[in-house]
Amino acid sequence: MAIRSPTDALRGSLDLLVLKTLSLTPMHGWGISQHVQQISDGVLEVNQGSLYPALQRLEKDGLITSEWGTTDNNRRARYYRITASGRKALGDEMESWRRFAAGLEAVLRTS
Repeated sequence: MAIRSPTDALRGSLDLLVLKTLSLTPMHGWGISQHVQQISDGVLEVNQGSLYPALQRLEKDGLITSEWGTTDNNRRARYYRITASGRKALGDEMESWRRFAAGLEAVLRTS
């Protein structure tokens, strides 16, 4: 049995990570990926090739909105912001994730 990398586990959690990050403050895509990597002490890396399609999907679903802005480096970037629907989805997903993690932990504790 091959051991899954943190990147494999991340694929199913990307929307949750994006919504949680945007619940803190609006950010551009690069900022989202850097925030996740920093908070997780480098364990989780958000692949740009996965992030931008996820952002487009979340925006299409009405969970986030976006607008053009200027970064600290004076570059133009699209900033994403969570919507009220996104906050509700975040709460639901966090609850679901916590139930899943608790169930997984219960199985792993068995001897």
